[in-house]
Amino acid sequence: MVKMIQRWRDAASTYARYRKTRDEIANLPLDVAQDLGLFREDAPRIACAAIYGKTA
Repeated sequence: MVKMIQRWRDAASTYARYRKTRDEIANLPLDVAQDLGLFREDAPRIACAAIYGKTA
């Protein structure tokens, strides 16, 4: 039971990091995003790759 609760906590923490990363990329000013070579519309895919290590 303890291991299951710890896995849930880890999953929740990882998802929170994903959401924060996704939101930060999506809310970048357009000129900053272009300078970095990012498209704000790709924020979910970029965040997924950064946090989970794979693409959606």
